[in-house]
Amino acid sequence: MMKKIVVALGGNAILTDDPSAQGQGKALEKTAKQLIEFVKKGYQVVITHGNGPQVGNLLLQQEGGASDHNPAMPLDTVGSMTQGEIGLWLANALNMELIRAGFDKKRVATIMTRTLVDKDDPAFKSPSKPIGPFYTAQEAEKIKSKNPTWTLVEDSGRGYRRVVASPRPIDILESKEIEHLVSQDTILVAGGGGGVPVIKVDGFYIGSEAVIDKDFTSEKIAELINADELIILTAVDNVAINFGQENQQPLHRVTVSEVKKYIADNQFAKGSMLPKVLASVDFVEHTGHEAIITGLDNIHELLKNGAGTHIVADVDK
Repeated sequence: MMKKIVVALGGNAILTDDPSAQGQGKALEKTAKQLIEFVKKGYQVVITHGNGPQVGNLLLQQEGGASDHNPAMPLDTVGSMTQGEIGLWLANALNMELIRAGFDKKRVATIMTRTLVDKDDPAFKSPSKPIGPFYTAQEAEKIKSKNPTWTLVEDSGRGYRRVVASPRPIDILESKEIEHLVSQDTILVAGGGGGVPVIKVDGFYIGSEAVIDKDFTSEKIAELINADELIILTAVDNVAINFGQENQQPLHRVTVSEVKKYIADNQFAKGSMLPKVLASVDFVEHTGHEAIITGLDNIHELLKNGAGTHIVADVDK
């Protein structure tokens, strides 16, 4: 039976120093070349990705060109737009590399993904996720008067910025479709940008102006489709404790209990490694299967020698 994996791409897989469509497409061609290694091993693959810079840039364009006759689109709609653009670039790049590797019959699909969140999630009462451009105090006051429901906060002396809620995912509305397509051996791009957040009101789904961490959405997808592994690709080859210090120590194979101790000791940065580690712990606890965190450029060594940080259930070490 083929191994089923969910691979979560970090921002370094999409955006380099060229934010144009051509530049991001080129970056994804390099990424696709690495991802094809999983296909060569015969794995069934679901690929998720972030959208932080892209959603910020698109919000800038929306707000800059907005008028009474051409209003800016809300955040949930803008998020779905980035799923489309990144999904297009990544699907094209994967098809190109598949053909070059002799897998020209292999199918690639991108699926718009909605992520259900709890409308009563505490995150909605304390928005914390910064998005979009910086504003002066005067600009922020004017924007706040036009958008009274927005929360704008001063950001480290650089100006004012909109912040939105970042609730935890509780379900993936397209999970059955994702599971079906991957069972047909289709390489699937899903859960882009953490998915489009939706809440349930009076039995119906409506969009929510929030941003969901893509690592938690990747975990939820992996859990719901019963993936054998969750692989989170980032800018470093291993998770480390005492990061950036003289006694920095890379982690290779660690149990959930060991990782929880490191979390309690504040070993992982909140904005970067912590959500990846928390998502990995959730996956292992919910499924009993293994989660791996490693670098995008380390895929070959992962498959050849088991490189990277492997988080396993307590009984498996």
